[in-house]
Amino acid sequence: MDKKQPIGVIDSGVGGLTVLKWLRAKMPHEDFIFIGDTARTPYGNRSREQIIEFVGDMTAYLDKRHIKQLVVACNTITVLGKDVIQNGYDFSVIGMAKGARMVKGVTKNKRVGFVATDFTVSTGAHKREIQAMDPEIQVFGQGCPKFVPLIEGEKFGTPELASAVQEYADDLKAHDVDTVLLACTHYPFVREELQKALGSQVTILDPAERTTQDAIEDLAARGLAQTEGIGETEICFTADVERGQRLAQRVMDTNGCVFKLIQL
Repeated sequence: MDKKQPIGVIDSGVGGLTVLKWLRAKMPHEDFIFIGDTARTPYGNRSREQIIEFVGDMTAYLDKRHIKQLVVACNTITVLGKDVIQNGYDFSVIGMAKGARMVKGVTKNKRVGFVATDFTVSTGAHKREIQAMDPEIQVFGQGCPKFVPLIEGEKFGTPELASAVQEYADDLKAHDVDTVLLACTHYPFVREELQKALGSQVTILDPAERTTQDAIEDLAARGLAQTEGIGETEICFTADVERGQRLAQRVMDTNGCVFKLIQL
């Protein structure tokens, strides 16, 4: 492998752009190829078999582009485990950072909530990991099935989004949580609205920053970190490129980014 090879980033839709934002900011010398599978989003209501098939399509595409690392910028894929990435690839795989590492030392009343897709909540992965670290922490998973369609549909500032945010925030407040983990990469798009609904006494955590640090440490350990030049970013979608570009512009500076429609 060569330092100049790009880093691949995959997501079920546009949510992974919130992770790409951190990656580009912290790794400015690296080239990135992002794939958002907007033609088949959301993954949260898909079967395990379907998700494995879709992930296989994206990783096969990126393998042909000779990536040196794959960042799985999707919690739904991450909770299935690295076994969803087919064996035989040379690149390393970085999943979304685990919530257990983030909530430690943050929660004061040991009542933690996380917002995620129904699929992610149903796996129980976040609850197991947090309670394995500290059995005294009570963990409350909140499925938010309305969020992804509203975000993908650019329904920002609408009554529909406000209603959904309030609904999920009320459920979390009923459990008296003082910390909430964003366990879906789409949800930073509505972080401000969620924070307002939850109140300033609740701390919201985004795993994207820790995930970026994991990616940096992996490349350094393998001697593959690019330290010179200005990196280029290719942002690919399987449908609705124009919409994807607008959403990308909501979360990061897209100067120098190339947007493409691809088929998997």
